[in-house]
Amino acid sequence: MSQPVVTNSELETFAVAEKLARTLEPGAFVLLHGDLGAGKTVFVRGLAAGLGVDPDSVTSPTFVLVQQYRGQIPLVHADLYRLDGGAAVDDLGLEDLCSGAVVAVEWAERMPRIPTGSVSVRIEDAGGDTRRITIE
Repeated sequence: MSQPVVTNSELETFAVAEKLARTLEPGAFVLLHGDLGAGKTVFVRGLAAGLGVDPDSVTSPTFVLVQQYRGQIPLVHADLYRLDGGAAVDDLGLEDLCSGAVVAVEWAERMPRIPTGSVSVRIEDAGGDTRRITIE
């Protein structure tokens, strides 16, 4: 289990994700857990920057479910908030999208199966702009 990192701004949360992204290889899954407003999309923007994707292009895919971004390493960003899990998540075909890309999944607890070797990121709102981030 990893030691939590405390960040005190969106910029610091972004930087933690950017550093993590530099350790990821294509095919990696980053599973994001946290309440609404915890900073999951900010974290994905940091991942994007670390992968050579324009972080300003990253938006929350809540209504479209999956966004794909081109970069040195492509990024697939999925948001499972509106899905019940199970077959609905399987229908997205996230495993098929990961070929050559890093896949970041918000609300990953709705996935029926956790891909082998996934990185789990838990983001907790500690009040104000402070976040407690645990990466496993």
